[in-house]
Amino acid sequence: MAATTLRAVTHRLTTTPVDQLPSIAAFLAASLSDCAELLSAPQAQKPGKGDSDHAVQIHKLKTRLASLLQDRTVEGRWTAVVLVKATVEAGQWEILRGYEPIVRGLIGILAKPDPVSTRKMCIITLTRIFHLTYQYPTLVREITTPHLPGFVTAALNLVSTLVKLPSGSSRKPKPNTPFMEIVLHAILELIPRHPTIFRPFGTQLWSLLGDILSSSSQVYFPEQVLDVAEQLFASLYRCAPKDKSGLGWSDECKSTILSAHRAADHVFRAITEQWESVDPTLVHIKQDYSNELADPSADALGFPGWTGIHAGTDRLVTLLRILSEIISMPSAATIAIPLGSILDLTSRLTSVTIPPNGEASQNGVQFNPQISRDERELLWAELPRIHIACMDLLAHVVGVLETSTAPISQNILEQVTWVFKNEKFRRDVRSASYDLLSSVLKLTGPAMTKQSIGSVANVLRVCCHDLLPQFEDSGAAGKSQTDAKSKSKGGQGTANADSFLDPELRKKQQLKACPQFPELQQAASGLLQGALTYISPGLLAPSVRAEIDRTIILTSNKDAMLASVLNPIPAAKGRGAGSSLIPFLVRGYSDQMEVEALVRPRMPVLMTAPELDAYAEMEEDEEADEMADEPFNAPSQSASFLTQPAATSVEAQKTEPSAASVAPLQKRTYFEETSAESHSSPASGKQPVQVKKARFEEKAQTPASVPAYQPTKVEASMVPKHVQATSQAPATSQVAVEALPVDDSDDELPALNIDPDTDDEDDDEEDDEDVAMEG
Repeated sequence: MAATTLRAVTHRLTTTPVDQLPSIAAFLAASLSDCAELLSAPQAQKPGKGDSDHAVQIHKLKTRLASLLQDRTVEGRWTAVVLVKATVEAGQWEILRGYEPIVRGLIGILAKPDPVSTRKMCIITLTRIFHLTYQYPTLVREITTPHLPGFVTAALNLVSTLVKLPSGSSRKPKPNTPFMEIVLHAILELIPRHPTIFRPFGTQLWSLLGDILSSSSQVYFPEQVLDVAEQLFASLYRCAPKDKSGLGWSDECKSTILSAHRAADHVFRAITEQWESVDPTLVHIKQDYSNELADPSADALGFPGWTGIHAGTDRLVTLLRILSEIISMPSAATIAIPLGSILDLTSRLTSVTIPPNGEASQNGVQFNPQISRDERELLWAELPRIHIACMDLLAHVVGVLETSTAPISQNILEQVTWVFKNEKFRRDVRSASYDLLSSVLKLTGPAMTKQSIGSVANVLRVCCHDLLPQFEDSGAAGKSQTDAKSKSKGGQGTANADSFLDPELRKKQQLKACPQFPELQQAASGLLQGALTYISPGLLAPSVRAEIDRTIILTSNKDAMLASVLNPIPAAKGRGAGSSLIPFLVRGYSDQMEVEALVRPRMPVLMTAPELDAYAEMEEDEEADEMADEPFNAPSQSASFLTQPAATSVEAQKTEPSAASVAPLQKRTYFEETSAESHSSPASGKQPVQVKKARFEEKAQTPASVPAYQPTKVEASMVPKHVQATSQAPATSQVAVEALPVDDSDDELPALNIDPDTDDEDDDEEDDEDVAMEG
C-alpha cells in the first residue's frame, strides 16, 4: 500500500500545474508520512524487481522537489519547502544522505524576496534537517558543518544589520521584523548540539541580544521575543571552548549578579537601605542625587545604559530572569551554583516593601530626604514587579536543587512571607507566592516547625479567600440604598434607579460579578493541596484546617479532598472526633478510580516469602484432618460437663494413663485425656463426694431426656484448657501435673483459685440444691 501511495504522490507532483500545488500540499505531505516505512528502508545492494521500482519512485520524488526549489514561481518554492520537511521526517537518514543540493536551495530561498510564510517554513525545515543530522557523524560532516554557518548568517541578516566597529563587528536589530522570534528559536535549538560552529558568531549574538534585552532600545519587542532572547543569552556560554565551559558559566552568572546590584543601587536611591551585603568585594556606586535617575554607562554584561525608574526596573527584572535561566540551563561541566550570592541579592530586593499608607515607620523603611516624593511613589509602583522576579528566581533555585535547598528553606520562607504580608493586595504577587510556597512545602514541609507553619497560616487563609466566590452582603446593600434615599431627599445625591426595579433581589446575598483569574486559582489550589499533603496535620491550627476543608468542599477540589482524607486531624485530648471529607468526595467523584480504591479497597493479602505460603498450607491441612477425626457432639452435651463432680479418684487416673503421657508433647499442642471413664465415680461403687459447684453467669440448661448428675462422655480436646484446670480438685490436679512428662513448652498452667468465691448464704443454698438433685 505504501508503494501505491508513493507512486500516486509522485504522479500528482509531476502532472499537477505548479500554481495549483499549494492547494494539495497538505494532502501530499500527509501521504508522504504514510510512506515512512518505505522511504526509511535501506536500499539493497542487489535490488529485486519490486525494490528497483521503489528506488525509481524515490529518485523521481527527490528530483521533482529539487526542481521545484529552483522554480521561478512562489507557489512552486512554497510547495517544495513543505514537502521537503515531510520527506525528511519520514525517511531521515536514507533521504538526508543525498540532500546537499536541497539544503543549498533552502538556504538560497532565505535571501530571496519570498513571502514571510515561505521563509519561515524554510527556517523551520533547515532547523529540522540540522537537528536530525546530529546523531549521524557522517551527515554532520557532509551537511551540517559546511552549510550551518551559511544558514546562521542568512538568518541573522533577516533580523539585524551588520555594523563594522574597530573592536569587531556587531549587529543591530531591525525594527518591526516578523522573523525575530523564529530565528532566535532556531539558534537556541541548534547551539547545544553544534556549539563549535556558533563560536565565531558569539560576539554578534551577544550584541544583538543586548540591544533586544536592554530597555534603552527604541525598538519594541513582544513578550515572546524577550523570553526566547533571555534563554538564548543564558546559553551563550556554550560557545566557549570545551575546557572553559564551566568557567564561562560561572563568569556569566557572576556578571549578572553584579549588574543586578548595580541597577538596584540606582533604583533604590529614594530610600536608605538597611541591608548589608555578605560579599566584601561588592562596591556600591556613588550617585549624584541632583540629576535624573539614570545609568549612562554599560554594566558588567555589556548592556547599554538606561534612563528613568521604569527603564531601571525593566533592566533589574530582565537581569533576574536571565539569572533564572542561567541556573536552569544544563551544563556539561561541573559547576558550583553561588547560592550565597543569590540569596544575598534576593534578600536585598525583598527587604524593601511598600509601606502601608505611605508612612516610612510602618515597616522600617527610611526615606531619602534628597529624593522627591514623586520618584519615591514611582518606586512603590514598580516594587511588586521586582519582588515577583525574585520569587521566580527562588522557585528556579528550588526546582533545580530540590532537597539540597533544605538549609536555605527557612530563609526563602521568611522572604516570601515578608513580601506577602505587605503586598498581598497585588494579584500577581499572591500567585507567585503560592507557586513558590508550594515548591518549598513539597521538599521541606514534613520537617517544618510549628513556628514556621504559623507564618504560613496567614497565606493559607488568603489562599482560601482567593478560591471562594465573593458574596455581597444584603445588609450593607440595604444600608447603602437607605443612605442614597436620604441623600436624594436632601438633594445632595442620586439613587440607583435599577435597585428599585427588583427590591426582592437584595434580600439575599448575591454573587459579585468579579472576573476570574485561572492562574491565581490554579496556584492557590496547588498550595492548599501541598499544605494538606506535606504539613503535619497536628501542626495546623484547627481553625485553619476547618477553613481549608470548607474551601476545598465548596470549590470541588478533588485532589485537595483526597489529601485531606489521607491526612486526617490526629486525635487530641479534650478535642472531639475530627470529621472526614469522604462523603463529599464520594458524592462528587464516585466514578473516579482513586476514590473507588480509597473507599472500597480490594487489594489481597500479599505473601512475598514462598516458605510462608507453604507453612500456611501445611497448617490448614493439619487442621482439616484433626476436624475430620473429631466426633460431633451436640451443644447440650458439651455443656453438661458443668454438672459433673469436681473431684475424681486418683486410682482411676493411675490405672488408665492418658494418651498425652505416652505421646511426646510438643509446643502449641493441647493435652488430651481419655473418655469419661476417669470421671465415672458412680461405677466404682463409692458414694460421690459433694463439692461446691462453681457459679457461672449463664447456667447450663440440662435437657429433660438426660437425668440429673449423669456423667457424659466429653473429649478433653473440646473443653477449654482453663475449664479443665478449674474442674479438678486441688489434690487431683497436683497428681495429674506430677504424672505429666516435663516439657519446655511456653504454655503455663493457670493458677488455681482454691478460696470460695461465694458467701455462706449462697453456699447453703447451693448445698440444698445439690441434695435435691441427688434425691
